[in-house]
Amino acid sequence: MKTLKTLALGVCLFLACTAAKANKISNDDKLASPYFALNTYVDAIGHGKSVDLDQALDKTAKFSMLRGKNLISFDKNDMINFTKENANLDQACTITTSIVNTNADVTVARVDMQYDGFVRSNYVTLTNTGNGWKITNVYSVFK
Repeated sequence: MKTLKTLALGVCLFLACTAAKANKISNDDKLASPYFALNTYVDAIGHGKSVDLDQALDKTAKFSMLRGKNLISFDKNDMINFTKENANLDQACTITTSIVNTNADVTVARVDMQYDGFVRSNYVTLTNTGNGWKITNVYSVFK
């Protein structure tokens, strides 16, 4: 039941943030809340849509994956290149998003990708950088 509520909340949040305005949104308006960056990240990793990903990621963004006992790290350029190589590739998974903690400067979100047989949990840190909300860190764990 909790998963269903989280899924419904994630879908509502995604739809509200992406479809609220039909007119063109300026870059300043896009980055005024952490939800634009979070939705952009979800679109990129889940659906291969890397539009605006460069704007949503801070120049110092770090991506880490824990696979067993191995920690693999990537930077912003690696992530941009990966999403371009996998453009328009829909992942065969169910994605749920929840906000773990938020304040005026930092938001931590959890993005779960439920595949057959395992779950990839992404802990996404979004920071109010002064140039808008940007993703500064993503830590992924496979269960």
